[in-house]
This record gives sequence, structure tokens and C-alpha cells, in this order.
Amino acid sequence: MRGKLMTQGLEKAPHRSLLHALGLTREEMDRPLIGVVNAANEIIPGHIHLNTLADAVKAGIRMAGGTPMAFPAIGVCDGLAMNHAGMRFSLPSREIIADSIEIMASAHPFDALVMIPNCDKIVPAMLMAMLRLDIPAIMVSGGPMLPGKVRGKSCDLITVFEAVGKVSQGKMEAEELAELEESACPGCGSCAGMFTANSMNCLSESIGLALPGNGTIPAVSAARVRLAKRAGMQVMDLLAKKITPRMIVTEKSVHNAMAMDMALGCSTNTVLHLPAIFAEAALDVDLTAFDEVSRKTPNLCKLSPAGHHYLSDLDQAGGIPAVLGALAGMGLIHEDALTVTGKTVGENLADLKACVKDPDVIRVDAPYSPEGGIAILRGNLAPDGGVVKQSAVAPSMMRRTGPARVFDSEEAAIPVILAGGIKPGDVVVIRYEGPKGGPGMREMLSPTSAIMGMGLGGEVALLTDGRFSGGTRGAAIGHISPEAAEGGPIALVEEGDLIEIDIPNRVLALNVSDEELARRRAVWAPKLKKIDSPFLRRYVKTVMSAAHGARHKND
Repeated sequence: MRGKLMTQGLEKAPHRSLLHALGLTREEMDRPLIGVVNAANEIIPGHIHLNTLADAVKAGIRMAGGTPMAFPAIGVCDGLAMNHAGMRFSLPSREIIADSIEIMASAHPFDALVMIPNCDKIVPAMLMAMLRLDIPAIMVSGGPMLPGKVRGKSCDLITVFEAVGKVSQGKMEAEELAELEESACPGCGSCAGMFTANSMNCLSESIGLALPGNGTIPAVSAARVRLAKRAGMQVMDLLAKKITPRMIVTEKSVHNAMAMDMALGCSTNTVLHLPAIFAEAALDVDLTAFDEVSRKTPNLCKLSPAGHHYLSDLDQAGGIPAVLGALAGMGLIHEDALTVTGKTVGENLADLKACVKDPDVIRVDAPYSPEGGIAILRGNLAPDGGVVKQSAVAPSMMRRTGPARVFDSEEAAIPVILAGGIKPGDVVVIRYEGPKGGPGMREMLSPTSAIMGMGLGGEVALLTDGRFSGGTRGAAIGHISPEAAEGGPIALVEEGDLIEIDIPNRVLALNVSDEELARRRAVWAPKLKKIDSPFLRRYVKTVMSAAHGARHKND
């Protein structure tokens, strides 16, 4: 076992002395040493209860004969970082978290790991670390927040974001917004809809690296604590059977994750995170693969922001096992893929007697769409692709041609939007917000929420080389690649240019002649921002295109 490198042999007497200083007995040192990676902090609502889950995980490890040793991970709250310079650090934090876990688990050779994340970048970062290290490991997340309720209506964080636009237009009183502020997020957990955190927690379960229930059991439920105890016990079984993450994550589990992504209508951020995660297992996943799976996979669920259901509703309807079972019945899931239960997907479904308990939440017989929740668009405006959550796009915006309204930053766009400067039919373009140009590829939730709150969601599109929150809805097309800072065609768009959007046919085109684009390119110079942060300056030098997961170059 790896842990013996710290505990066994004459020459490890100093090491044992240090472990004794922690209060460990010799008996505890002789057992497998299990690293417990706990992302708890007092900043992110999704994390404020993680110490309780960590205690449960440690209890499970001890019950199964191991010795737990906890260490922390950082985390950025995307909601709190939104619409200011702090958002530039959110996506880059994914790489830092993965690197820091690699450092801790290499410097201190644990026999196995249990990951306890919640929220947007922490979940994919921990999955990346699991695959990079490839020692027995399991994930148990903090689980989703319950929806709030104001004036008899259910709500969540996105309700508050969109209310800003309503108040600016006089469509909502400030008093109601104040009520929303206090009630939309009622307690701990990752925000209640199918936003990025919950998308990744559900996909962790679908990939096979988390136990059934990981994606949907509410954060406040005792069932979440029991799940954490089982995860602690199960990692010991993985260690005994020598099952590692790369034995679980194969091309079959990659397909399963993408199929689930499309069936649930997950966040567009999954198209950044899944390629970065699978790259750690030397599995190359490009945007074309997402679109191929989307074409074949029906959209079975519409959770907030696309619909009125929440993660707690999905849990009551049977959770991820019910959706997996439905997809398996359609021949869209590899049931022989291995999971952290030590059994295959098919065996898990049989053990759980997985079934759909609410056909209004999981629409097997009457899918919302014959295609999946995400579409990849291409054309002369996005040669390497752009990503849209088509399940959250109004029918009137599935095909649209309109004049470009061009902004070189999010800060430049927001005042114009809130002042009523965007008209029906406009196509808002926010550029120089990509991985390099941002830097950090900020989320554009504030402008998209303002557009929706002002009642323009069925009339206005927003395009960006940045990205969107999982809470974004509407004709929001992000990850446009190549980005403006690298000379992508989005950098050449001028005010008033006509832009064609055809989501069913996967087209995103700038209706400007090749000759005119060549003329513009000849005089183009990048509008690069001054970067004060040494960390972000290093990030810009190593980050790859959004089309490749915005991950670090490995050379």
C-alpha cells in the first residue's frame, strides 16, 4: 500500500513521530491511510455543511477499517464572483484545485481518496485529480439546495438575477426583489436548478465515479449524510479490489456522461469540463462528439432554468438511476460500464429497481425534444464551434437573423442593456471574454438574466467567446472559438453586421463577404486587457481554447 511509504520500516521512525503528534496510534498507522479532500468554507452556500459530510465520510472509513486524514481544497462561489473582476478567477481555479490535490496526495502517499466537493469548478477539478492520480477514489458531493418560495411561487438564485432586469423596467417593485433576496436561497447546497454544480454532480454519478444518489439527494437530507458514510465505506472496498478511476472511466462511461448531459439539459459548462476531465484519462473528447450524442438523445427533463422543476423534484422522480434506466431502455447507455459500486451500470439499475416515479419530471414517453439539451454551432463566425443550451431557447429564437450590437467587455454591455439600449431583433456580441482575452472566460449571467428579466428572451440573442452560468436561459451562444484575443472571426464583427443563427441546422454565420473580412483582418489588432494578477498572466500563457476544455497545455 502507498501509505506504508510514510509509516513502515526503521527509516520511517521520524515519520511515525510526526503522525503520533497528530494523535494517531500505531494501530491507526498500520491501517490504510485514506485522504479526505474537504472543500468546506464559509463563503459558498454549497459548502457550509461539508464538514458534517466529512465527519460522516470519516466515520464510514473507520467502520471499514481505514484511517481518514482530511485536507482542504479552495473554492470560488460563481454567484458571488459574478459581474466583476473576481469571475476571472473562477474557471482558472479548476486547474489550481486539481493541481493542489495532486500535490497533497503525492507528497503524502495516501492509499485512497474520498472527494467532498460542491459547486461549479470544484466538482470537475476533483474529478480531474481522481483520474490524474489514478488511485482508488470516490466522490460524494454536498448535494443540491432546496428551492425557495416567495408569494406562493417557487424560486431560486436565477429568479433573483432575472428580477434585476424586471426592476430596471418597472415590472417588479423593489420590495418584492428584497423578498426574493432573502428567500430564493433557503439554505445549504448547490443552487437548486440544473446549473453547473448540479449538472456536474449528476454527471459524476453517470460517469460512475460517485454512488447512486450523489447528484440529486438534497443537501439538507439525512440521506445525504448516510450517502457520505457509504462513500467512506465503499472507498475501502475499491481499495481492496484495486479498482481505480481509470478502470471506471472508459469510452463507454464517456458516452454515458454525454448522453445524460443531453437528457437532463445540463449546463453548457459541461462542454468545458468533461473534455478536461476525460483528458486526464488520455481520452480525447471534442465538440463534435457532443453534437453527435445530442442528435440521438432525447431531452427528457427540463429543470430550472429551462423549466419549473428543481433537483429535489428530480430526486423524488427517481433521480439519475431513473434517467439512466430510461436511456438504457432506448439503447442509449452502455450498461456494462463499471462504477464505484464495484458493479456495472446495469447491475446498479437492477439492484435499485430503478424506475421513473413522476413522468411529468422525467418525460420518457413524451420527451421535450427528440434532441439533447445542448447543441454545437459552427460557421464562419465560429469555425471551431459555439455552444448553446437549446433546451432553454424560446422557439422564436431557434432561427434568427439580426444586427450585431458589439461590446468588447461585459462591463460595456450591462449599462446599455439595463438602460433599454437593446431592441427586439438585436444580436448582442460580447467579446474579449474568452480564456485568454478575459482572461479566465467569465460567465455572462448578468447580461443574459437582464435580457430575460426585461422580457426580451424571445427577441434578443447574446453571443460571446466567454461562457454562461448553468442558470442562463435564452438564445445565449457561448464558447465561440477561436476567441477574439486569438484573432477569431468574432473579433472582426462590426456594429450592424447581420448575424444568422440557425440552431436546428447548427449554423452560426456572419453575413459579411470573405473579401470584407479579409480587409478587416488586415487592419485588426487585439484589444488586450492589462493583467495585474501574476497568476492570471501565467494562466494566459498555458490555457488552451474553449474548444478543448480551456485546460492547461501539458507540455
